[in-house]
Amino acid sequence: MKRGSPSAVLMCREQTDIAGRKMSCGLWKETLAMAEDYMALCCTGPQAAPPPPSESAAAMRLLAQDVERQHQARFLSLAQTFLRQCGPEPCSSLRKVMEELVGDGHLNWGRVVSLFTFTGVLARQLMEQKGTKPGLDPQQVPGNYRGLAETIADYLGEEKKDWLLENDGWEGFCKFSHHARKVSQDSSMKKALFAAAGVGLAGLTFLLVR
Repeated sequence: MKRGSPSAVLMCREQTDIAGRKMSCGLWKETLAMAEDYMALCCTGPQAAPPPPSESAAAMRLLAQDVERQHQARFLSLAQTFLRQCGPEPCSSLRKVMEELVGDGHLNWGRVVSLFTFTGVLARQLMEQKGTKPGLDPQQVPGNYRGLAETIADYLGEEKKDWLLENDGWEGFCKFSHHARKVSQDSSMKKALFAAAGVGLAGLTFLLVR
C-alpha cells in the first residue's frame, strides 16, 4: 500500500479514530474513578474512606474539601434546595444544573472543583435522608452515590472531553492543584486561584433559587 494512497489515508483515519475513542474511554473511566472516590469520601469520612486511586483523585479530595470548608453553609443550603426541587431523579436534575452552570462556555478547573464539591455534599445529604449516618465503613454505605458519580463522568468525560484534553486532562488538573498548594492558606494568591470556584458557586445559587 503506497503512502498517500486513498486506502492508506483511510487506514490512517481509522487508526486515529480508534485511538481517539480509546483516549475518550480512558478519560471517562478516570473521571468516574475520581468521582466515585470523592463521593465515597464524603459519605464515609476520611478515616473510613479507602486511599485515593490516583494522584488526580487525591488532588480533588484536597481542593474540593477546601472549597467546601470555605463555603460550607452555602453548599449545604444549595444541596437542600436542590433536593426539594429535583423530584425522584436527582441525577437527571444534576445533569441539567451542570449544563446550565457552564452554559456560557467558560469551563475552568475552579468550576470543575465546585461541581465535585456540590455533588459530594448532595451525596451526603441523600445518604442522611435514607437514615444512614456518614462515617460508616465503605462496605456498609449504600451505593446511592454511584449514579451521581456517573453523571459527573458522563458530563466531564464525554460532553466536555475536548476541553479536558485541551487542558492536559486530569494531569493538567494535578498541575493546577500543585500550584494551589504551593501558596499559603491565607495568601491572596490562593484566594485568586479559588475565585473561579466562587463563580461556580454563584452560578449554582442562581440556578437553584431562581
